[in-house]
Amino acid sequence: MQKEIVFFSDGLKIAGVLHTPDGMKPGEKRAAMVVLHGFGSNKNGGISMAATELFESLGYVTLRFDMRGCGDSEGERGRVICLEQVKDTQAAMDFLQTQEGVISTSIGVMGHSFGAAVAIYTAGVDLRVAACISTGGWGDGEKKFRKQHASDAAWKKFTDMMSEGQRKAALGESMMVPRYDIVPIQPGLRSQLSPGSITEFPYEVVQSMFDFKANEVVGQIAPRPLLLLHPSNDTVTPTEQSIDLFAHAGQPTDLHLFANTDHFILGEGNALVIDFVSGWIHHNLPLKP
Repeated sequence: MQKEIVFFSDGLKIAGVLHTPDGMKPGEKRAAMVVLHGFGSNKNGGISMAATELFESLGYVTLRFDMRGCGDSEGERGRVICLEQVKDTQAAMDFLQTQEGVISTSIGVMGHSFGAAVAIYTAGVDLRVAACISTGGWGDGEKKFRKQHASDAAWKKFTDMMSEGQRKAALGESMMVPRYDIVPIQPGLRSQLSPGSITEFPYEVVQSMFDFKANEVVGQIAPRPLLLLHPSNDTVTPTEQSIDLFAHAGQPTDLHLFANTDHFILGEGNALVIDFVSGWIHHNLPLKP
């Protein structure tokens, strides 16, 4: 069963969809999952839908929602500031804890790409997150950008853009930056982006991503379980980002790199990935602890 819902974060209406699995009896409570979409995407994107359908099929109450400024949620369009998205995720936790069918102490968070970095950071600073799953995530914005803009010419173009954005910000002005000038994606993969994905972002978004370091808090997730999934050859988010997160994490943390898949790892129907996630979540976040 799907139900459109609204909750509030910093006074903004956040639009979401709550999924209740078939077979739940009146008064029954189960563990739940929050699903976070990627950079400038929305709750109806392929990864969000694939993850939600998987968790629902496994018996979890699942919430997917639009971050502020995205999809149907309120907020300045395209203003996807990392720490503000952490607040939105915490507000989603608040909402789920009020639901009669949810075990309030058994709520996990799963995020993809940008959403994965937000999921990890949220789990690091909020003890209510019982388990965390990251797919194609990152832990150090500056290092990520340096690898994404690898050539000297590409890095100069990116840093020149940052300098101009900082100059305008100092004057109280904002500058819009095209999506692919921030995060390059090969043309063949762009069809994987959700319809309605944002194509331009205010410069403040770039700065917030550059400064964002989930590596600094990932160690605080332990002893709660963390799963880091990444394509072994990710053409969007460098694979080394998840390896570096693992190096900073405590235990129990699992790191798995998958061949024959790219950045949109959960949306590609890879049976090995789906089977692994299914087994991991049932072991680390039981439906009924």
